[in-house]
Amino acid sequence: MAAGDHAAIVWPLLCGMAKAKYYLLLCESVSGEEADRIGLVSLAVDESELMPKAIEVANRLAQGSQTAIRRTKYALNNWLRTAGPAFDTSLALEFMGFSGPDVQEGIKSLRERRAPDFPGGSPF
Repeated sequence: MAAGDHAAIVWPLLCGMAKAKYYLLLCESVSGEEADRIGLVSLAVDESELMPKAIEVANRLAQGSQTAIRRTKYALNNWLRTAGPAFDTSLALEFMGFSGPDVQEGIKSLRERRAPDFPGGSPF
């Protein structure tokens, strides 16, 4: 399937087009360390530090100016709103792939624990 669900927008914005294409086109798994290195996540911590850090960040946000935080978030999210046409296209292409033969083969190969043999065909 095509990369929908905002991947076509968010990945290039966060880690750059080259890395986005590499991981999304090859369906490469991304470890937490790699996600941190390429900029997909804001912060990476060890599992034992996860909840304390999450609570710390939540408390800092709760103690901040809610008006300033909301307005900053709204302004930053304009990047995503301007990418609406890219999102619409990626979502449509993703949905077109749900019933295609490549998805069927991908699922079958996972169940049979073998490499897929995709039928290919037209990109659209």
